[in-house]
Amino acid sequence: MSTDPAPPPAKTGLSGLMALCMSAAAGVAVANIYYNQPMLGLIEQDLPGPLAGLIPTATQLGYAVGLFLLVPLGDIIDRRRQIGVQFMVLAVALALAAIAPSAVLVVIASLAVGLTATVAQQIVPLAAHLSSPDKRGATVGTVLSGILTGILLSRTLAGFVATHAGWREMFWLGVPMAMIAGALMYATLPRVAPDSRLSYGELLRSIIGLWRAFPALRLAAVTQGLIFAAFTAFWTILAFRLQSPAYRLGADVAGLFGVVGAVGIFAAPLAGRFADKRGPKPIVILAAGLILVSWLIFGLWTSLVGLVVGVIVLDFAMQSALVSNQHIAFTLQPEARARLNTVLMGSMFLGGAFGSAAASAAWKSGGWLAVTLLGLSLGAIATALQGLNFSRTTPAAKAV
Repeated sequence: MSTDPAPPPAKTGLSGLMALCMSAAAGVAVANIYYNQPMLGLIEQDLPGPLAGLIPTATQLGYAVGLFLLVPLGDIIDRRRQIGVQFMVLAVALALAAIAPSAVLVVIASLAVGLTATVAQQIVPLAAHLSSPDKRGATVGTVLSGILTGILLSRTLAGFVATHAGWREMFWLGVPMAMIAGALMYATLPRVAPDSRLSYGELLRSIIGLWRAFPALRLAAVTQGLIFAAFTAFWTILAFRLQSPAYRLGADVAGLFGVVGAVGIFAAPLAGRFADKRGPKPIVILAAGLILVSWLIFGLWTSLVGLVVGVIVLDFAMQSALVSNQHIAFTLQPEARARLNTVLMGSMFLGGAFGSAAASAAWKSGGWLAVTLLGLSLGAIATALQGLNFSRTTPAAKAV
């Protein structure tokens, strides 16, 4: 694995107000990859054909690619400048999605939206870098609360705007939001010297070295990918599920489920503080189990109330797992936090792309039952991986 000759620069500190600004900007950024989910039924009506169903997958895939190609740059260039520029390019990508005349062009624009929305993942490692070690988990939890707020409320906003104004208007609304967030970050973030002097090629190659060097990173990445696949599978299909004869509800109601799931916002700071004091591993194990529980609820409790309860459990589990797994990753090699975040979040969003695609296929072939079986399988694998790792690291296991 490549080594970094440059020592990490001194911390400049992170105020509570700065953390909130970073949290808000990260939420605005990540919201853009979820606008299409509650609007998908309306987009398909306007642009009929099989390609419209690929829009969420293209967005998730673009995000995963951006995590591997753009996020590592945070270790070698000034993050403040990169964050500002990337927000402006995101605004252009949203405008292209708004004017796209065909489904295939919306898919291409969605890929670009996902790619540039990874600016949110530039903000997270910067927050960890600027915070003191004893408050790092809580700080990351605060920023991730903003991300979860963006994820969840994006669906509420998009469902409302699409129902009352149109899906293209939602993309247009995202343009000034991205520009304002970029201007806010450029105006408030401090200049931070790069952590590494590697070339871009060396930087990308070192990601493979990080994957090989840290078993804890591999476990966190795979587990988070499975959890997010189960999470994305639900949100990709929710609009179709609510439009089915069992409910006959529209995109605005699908969006309101984002408000229901907002209870998960409180999970991130709690999980972060717990990780600071007791370590993150117990939270990851619990979160994986709760993913399985949420899909059991979706499968067995088929009323609207069951969907609401399942969403609360699902979102709480996903956010708890994310902040805990990021806490694990950021402590492994401080000067490589952007690349460690690339591995973790890249795996997560590859899982998300798989979850979107697999859920769409499952819905078409077997309806809600097939989607439920998919979610149960993903949750069961994540729980099993964490359970096996826990059993191998307990004192009893070591004594055997």
